[in-house]
Amino acid sequence: MNTSFQFEAIWPGGQTEIEVFSPAIRPPTLAGLRIAFVWDYLFRGDEIFKILQENFSKKYPDATFLDYELFGNTLGSDDHRTLAELPAKLAEHKVDVVISGVGCCGACTPAVVRASAVIEKAGVPTASLVCEGFAGQARAVSPGLGCSWLPVVEMPGYVESQSDEELRDMILSHTQHEIVRVLTVAPSAAAAENALPEPRQIVACGDFTEINRVFLKQGWSDGLPIVPPTISAVEEFLKFTADKPDRLIGCVQPSGAGVTPWNVAANGILAGCAPEHMPILIAIAEIMTNPSYGVEHSGDTTGGDPLIVLNGPVVRKLDFNIGNGAMREGARANSSVGRFLRLFMRNVVGLRPGGADKSTFGHSARVVLAEHEDELAKLGWTTYAERLGYDKETDLVTIGRYTGDVTAGSIYGRDPEDIALYLADALVRQSGWELVFTAGLAPGTCRPLVVISPMVAKTLAKSGSTVEDLRERLFRLARIPASKFETYIGKFSNMVPGRRTLLQLNQAGLAADVFADSDDPDRLVPVVARAEDILIAVSGDPYRSNGMVFASNGIHGFPTSQPIRMI
Repeated sequence: MNTSFQFEAIWPGGQTEIEVFSPAIRPPTLAGLRIAFVWDYLFRGDEIFKILQENFSKKYPDATFLDYELFGNTLGSDDHRTLAELPAKLAEHKVDVVISGVGCCGACTPAVVRASAVIEKAGVPTASLVCEGFAGQARAVSPGLGCSWLPVVEMPGYVESQSDEELRDMILSHTQHEIVRVLTVAPSAAAAENALPEPRQIVACGDFTEINRVFLKQGWSDGLPIVPPTISAVEEFLKFTADKPDRLIGCVQPSGAGVTPWNVAANGILAGCAPEHMPILIAIAEIMTNPSYGVEHSGDTTGGDPLIVLNGPVVRKLDFNIGNGAMREGARANSSVGRFLRLFMRNVVGLRPGGADKSTFGHSARVVLAEHEDELAKLGWTTYAERLGYDKETDLVTIGRYTGDVTAGSIYGRDPEDIALYLADALVRQSGWELVFTAGLAPGTCRPLVVISPMVAKTLAKSGSTVEDLRERLFRLARIPASKFETYIGKFSNMVPGRRTLLQLNQAGLAADVFADSDDPDRLVPVVARAEDILIAVSGDPYRSNGMVFASNGIHGFPTSQPIRMI
């Protein structure tokens, strides 16, 4: 490469598209007020609110306290509905101020802030309870909600590791005073944000090395060499879509930025995509703006990362790898489109480590998983897309977030039951805290993905088994003792307050009936609520019998599909 060639690179971000609003007017005192607790049902909020109520009742004997159960879970499967209904519920209960909590993880902290933003916009002051390690994230996501001034109460330490005595001391010696302060003193106006560059604005000039230096320094690259995004390159990408450059595809959180074909193309160039990939990139961006996907949860600490599954004639047309090393770097289409999504999430969505992205470990960018539809056609099996309700000839992108994966290698034998047993075992091994998306936090939203190689599919087909048969077998076989299930979501992770049993969760509407057959702690229960919740795809080397299982991140990146509009 001639590194002396000069480039004029444009900005790969997006313009803010959210309404900026002012803080609610603060009362001079909490005396005589109606104080509500709004909770994300995590991190000992029930204990924290109880301590606060006991203490505030003494300090403000004429105050009235409203329980969190009146307002709903701000991080559950119905969080969008909960937030939409909050203003009316606040008015119905004549709420004066709200204590909103508890943010001590990368998904729950933004949830607390989102709830507080809705409440402040409704004219009710808030105090957002956040552990000190997540205060930076709370402040990073607030501007994208239109409230960079949002008051945050930093709780010292990490509440999950504190003893009951330490928790009480922290609240009484520090937190309660900060709550009173932020509820009664007007927030300081946030410093004016620097004006964002315009879409066509040149932000870096120089040779290849200089452009990469600037983009790395500004956080616009992923640390690997990028292709400089120039105006002429963007215009070349735009030839492959019927969209106008400034069409507002949607708005994404936590940045609050608008998504347009222009910034989609800019990030595609950065990633090394080819112009003809543009329709796929647009479809990916449309999924990121779809509330069903839940991109706002993408900074969670468990670090679930997106995987793109591709179906349709586009796979062959654009030369995506579907065979040997299907998920290995090496095929430009698979690798660059997968990298695009990570760069897009960094530059447009606003997810960067140290800010809105609080992943503890994270994963490398995943390449696109393209299904081997040629082999499926030979077997007479339905495709991944068809089982989602799409026509076989539909070019389709599906994205889901997965916390990890495990290989079921060297699958031996020809009996469908034995093969399913091995894959079911892998499903069980990839089931831990994620079971809160089966029962508890967001019931019925767990969607693990099982990928099998064409050879495994052939072996099953020879025995008269279909992909639907495999799914039913996996649901029947991928089971664990109820007590183990309850331990994963309670004792081990504390993701379901109260350490309720599956039977109790069913009675509360938080677990399907399949979990309530009895109260025997040793009974075997499935890792998903329904057989249909297990997703299956076929890809990889046709000459080896292997499988992979990906653990679902549930509502924190719910599998969402979008047809591709090719031109």
